[in-house]
Amino acid sequence: MKTSRIKFAAIWCCIVELVASASDPSSMAVDNIQKPIDFEQGWAILQGAVDRVINVVEGIDNNPFTADEYIEYYTIVYDLGGPGRGSYENSKKLYDLYRKAFEDYITLKVLPSLLGKKDEILLQELERRWQNQKTMTYWLSRFFGYLDRYFTTIQKQPSLREISSLSFYDLVFGKINSQIRGAAISMIDREREGEQIHQVIVKNVVAIYTEIGKDLMNYTRDFEDDLAKHTAAFYSQKASNWITSEPYKEYMLKVEDCLKHERDRISYYLPAGLQKKLLEVVQHELLSVYASELQEKKQLDEVLLNVESYYVG
Repeated sequence: MKTSRIKFAAIWCCIVELVASASDPSSMAVDNIQKPIDFEQGWAILQGAVDRVINVVEGIDNNPFTADEYIEYYTIVYDLGGPGRGSYENSKKLYDLYRKAFEDYITLKVLPSLLGKKDEILLQELERRWQNQKTMTYWLSRFFGYLDRYFTTIQKQPSLREISSLSFYDLVFGKINSQIRGAAISMIDREREGEQIHQVIVKNVVAIYTEIGKDLMNYTRDFEDDLAKHTAAFYSQKASNWITSEPYKEYMLKVEDCLKHERDRISYYLPAGLQKKLLEVVQHELLSVYASELQEKKQLDEVLLNVESYYVG
């Protein structure tokens, strides 16, 4: 029901734009002309909406926004940044203030809640804060939605949603990306060693990189590259130990077991494109690097088997 009301409000906001653009001011009676809202007054109302959204995501305010409130905030943005009255200057000011709302929230609320945390606790808090970020984006991108219809498109600026992702990535990942990557990869390594971990936490953190990557091209590349390098190092160490201690048959059984578990693991955590890349890394480290040694072991095992068969026979 709430979604239907919001959809209706969105349609109504479009009608407001059409009516406003189609109206001929010269045909209106002077008494019926409403005095335009000035920027400071309008922004004060919008700042109140921003503050309330923050209270909602922080769990302080549990009252949902109504369709009437949505229409009110959207209309204010339209009135301030719509055709005429220095629309470009006002739209840019609104756009900059929208960006600043996210930057201030992340700097004052999100980062302090993450700094100092480690391992699973860090990843759990990161997941919670990303969900809050998406909720904040959901509401504010609708209240300021008129900017996406004209300003960001014409001026070739990042969309409102992209601004949210960019702010979160720059301010959060730009500060503690190495800790986040390290915590996620450490949990994956522990699972590779047979330890039971909270798989959902890792999956959701990897999903954050993936979601941000949808808005910001190549912003997941650092995680993917680091995971691939770490996976190579992990299996290189395993292979170097096994190749000196295991006969051919046992080595190949270990490789088969690793590939099976790795395939199951990454199919749960990772998008399809990265799954193929990581499996190729594992195969390279376990098989290609030691191809000649494995061939020698295989031949040796065959010789020993033939000798054993000769004497038994």
